[in-house]
Amino acid sequence: MKKLRKAVFPVAGLGTRFLPATKAVPKEMLTVVDRPVIQYVVDEAREAGIEHFIFVTGRNKAVIEDHFDLQFELYDTLEQRGKNEVLSRLKGMQPAPGQTSFTRQQEPLGLGHAVWCAREIVGDEPFALLLPDMIMQSEPGCLKQMVDLYEKTGNNIVAVEECDPLETHKYGIVVKGKDVHSGFELTGMVEKPKPEDAPTNLYINGRYILQPEIFSILENQERGAGNEIQLTDSMLRLLEKQPFYGYHFKGRTFDCGSPEGFVEANLAFALARPDMKKHVTDFMREIAAE
Repeated sequence: MKKLRKAVFPVAGLGTRFLPATKAVPKEMLTVVDRPVIQYVVDEAREAGIEHFIFVTGRNKAVIEDHFDLQFELYDTLEQRGKNEVLSRLKGMQPAPGQTSFTRQQEPLGLGHAVWCAREIVGDEPFALLLPDMIMQSEPGCLKQMVDLYEKTGNNIVAVEECDPLETHKYGIVVKGKDVHSGFELTGMVEKPKPEDAPTNLYINGRYILQPEIFSILENQERGAGNEIQLTDSMLRLLEKQPFYGYHFKGRTFDCGSPEGFVEANLAFALARPDMKKHVTDFMREIAAE
C-alpha cells in the first residue's frame, strides 16, 4: 500500500449557479467568512498529510494560482506595518515551493475528464480527489478521517452521508456491504435513483481516495449522463477489479456551489468562531424579529 501524498482539485467549472457573481470571479474564490472556498478544501487536504496539490483549471482561473503564490509586495507591506499576526496566517496557508501543480481542462467534458487531465502529474500513485464546491466542518477533517480508514484497508475509499430518502434522485447513491473497521464494503453505486429504486440513502459527498488504475478506465470511458465523461461510470468499472470502501462522514457538509449552501456555510463557520459568534447571533435574532 502506497502512502497517500497527492490530491486533485477540479476547479475548471463555470459556476453558473452563482451568476452574475462568478462572471469574472471563480466560484472557488468566493469567500466563506474570510477565506476563499478553495482554501478550506486545501487546508483539509493538508491536515490529512497531502504533500502535492494538483489543480485542474480552466479559463479565467488564474487568480487561483495567484492565491497560492508568494506575494512579495503584500508580505513586505504587512511586515512594515507590524501586521505580524495576519502575515503569519498567510504564510501558514501557503504551500511550499514545488507543492502545487496546475493543468488545464481545455473542454468542459465532465468530472471524469477533469480527473483524467491530472494523470501525468499523479502518476502511478493513489490520490485524493476533493470537489471544491463541498466544504466540510468537522474535527478532524473529512479527508483525515478517510485516510485513517485507507491506512487499514488500502484500495479505494468514498465518503458518504445520509440524505433525505425522498431526495436520492439528486445524488450518487452507494450500495452498502458489511462493516469493515470504521467503514464498510461498498458493493455498488447508482447515479440519481428514484426513491423507490434507491438501495440506501447514503450519497457520495465529494471526497474520494482512488487508485491510479482509474486513469486507464477514464481514458476509454464513453460519455454518459449530460453527454459528459462521468467519474461514477469509471468507478463502477474499477469496482469490478478492486475493492471499494465507504466512509460515513461525521460532520457537516455545505454545498457552496449553490447560493443556499453558501449562505449556510458562512453562518456556520462564523458561529464557530469565538470572536464572531455573539455578534452574528445577535444580528440573526435582530433580523428574525423584524
